[in-house]
Amino acid sequence: MKIKSILLIVFTTIIVACSPYKNLTDMKSMKDMDYGYDVKYAELSSDINLAYIDEGAGSETIIFIHGLGSYLPAWKKNIDELSKSYRCIAIDLPGYGKSSKNPHSGLMTFYAKVVADFIDKLELSNVTLAGHSMGGQISMVAALHYPDKVKKLILVDPAGFEMFHPGQRLWFKDVMSPNLVRLTTVEAIETNLASNFYNMPKDALFMIEDRIAMRTADDFDNYCYAVSQSVTGMVDEPVLDKLKYIEQPTLIFFGENDNLIPNRYLNPGKTEPIAKAGANQIKNSKLIMVPKCGHFMMFEKPETFNAEVQNFLK
Repeated sequence: MKIKSILLIVFTTIIVACSPYKNLTDMKSMKDMDYGYDVKYAELSSDINLAYIDEGAGSETIIFIHGLGSYLPAWKKNIDELSKSYRCIAIDLPGYGKSSKNPHSGLMTFYAKVVADFIDKLELSNVTLAGHSMGGQISMVAALHYPDKVKKLILVDPAGFEMFHPGQRLWFKDVMSPNLVRLTTVEAIETNLASNFYNMPKDALFMIEDRIAMRTADDFDNYCYAVSQSVTGMVDEPVLDKLKYIEQPTLIFFGENDNLIPNRYLNPGKTEPIAKAGANQIKNSKLIMVPKCGHFMMFEKPETFNAEVQNFLK
């Protein structure tokens, strides 16, 4: 197994040397990534030091929560615009980006408590949670467990609307190992990122570059573990049967061409039925299906997202 891993790393190194990414600078730490914002830190416990950015001002605060394997720059096209009217805070979840990477359960209730503790730490009020993919599932769990802290929800192609039977859940956990994440090839990184979009924008290239460069970081192995644990957390704490208990006004976006929801291997089919079935269970919700758009809706169609969010918060 070790020989295979070494050969794969060597092969990947050769590929990178011949690719458009050959000039990337090795990362010593994932904190070396350039976010283009002033990054702050909130020490929530001895194990959790949460990286975040805090832009804009206003009576309403939006906390942006990224998805699986992602990080807070995923919201840059939204923060730059919405911070003109609202206080916009984007976080790196524990194990991701510039946040601390001590091992944790990856459970949705764990992440929801982190969000609640963060709200308390910054003494925030009138909070809207905006969650993408896994961040959407975390946002729903936070709204259910800490309703006094969450005023509204914005869900972008959220995980949690799709049903998985026990065998499918076990498959997910077995497949998504830390080693699989760690040894992802450059081609697979490109393919995985591209599959998030209907038509991948050129300005999303930084996500591929960061994902390739971070493999040399000292904390990369802990990131891989966090991603694997997060998959386990999503399937072990499903939220689908609890959607009817969400009381907060909720705005839901889905790209009509989302290639990730439903899962193309386990539940092949169209996105819209899954989106409608989930939205129908949330009492005070509005669903927006966005044409010619994939899973990364807020980045691929930022004008639509930003305008609808402003209407929703008004």
